Amino acid sequence: MHEQDVTPLVADLGHSRLDLERPSRIGMPEAVFAAGKTPDQCVEIVERFLSDTDQPVIVTRCGPDHRAALAELDPHGTWSATLTWRHASARGGTVAVVSGGTSDEPVVHECVGTLTAMGAPVRVVRDVGVAGLHRLLGSLDDLTDVAAVVTVAGMEAALPTVLAGLIPAPIVAVPTSVGYGTTFDGLTALLSMMSSCAPGISVVGIDNGYGAACAALRIIGAPR
Repeated sequence: MHEQDVTPLVADLGHSRLDLERPSRIGMPEAVFAAGKTPDQCVEIVERFLSDTDQPVIVTRCGPDHRAALAELDPHGTWSATLTWRHASARGGTVAVVSGGTSDEPVVHECVGTLTAMGAPVRVVRDVGVAGLHRLLGSLDDLTDVAAVVTVAGMEAALPTVLAGLIPAPIVAVPTSVGYGTTFDGLTALLSMMSSCAPGISVVGIDNGYGAACAALRIIGAPR
């Protein structure tokens, strides 16, 4: 009786080792983190994913040179520093992405781009930080029927705590590095979210819109 080979299929490009079988294990593909990679490396990685898999391809944290090089591969979607190819068909419950302010938009883009590529219907509610609580209260009708919510907020980051007391959906909170004074590049927002008195909030790392999207996909059931 032969032992079954359980070694994951990896494409070794020299500079990168691509996990081609991740979707079959966890329901989501490996994303390409462009920061720190050359544009040519990113192009080679994306080309390999497109040729060797049938899954969505997601590249995050692109600079101008990355975007210019990857544009030649005709992205299916572009959200600021996030580029995507070969989107999954829409399925599952809607994920709302709620931002405290317009300055949080780069993180919102990363989250929305990832969710869209993976086939999750997305509803975006922008600039409803608690300093103007009427803005959030006026948006609740857009949030009461969603399967999950991602909140994106800097400063003191009270948005997920307030929202968790108003709606039943699971909340994934993203602290951002936006703010004045003692925000310490998002550390204050992170600690505030982790110290929330509202039960059941999940918190990801600072500015991690991609990680928040993946958490929401696991909550609603990522496509397999």
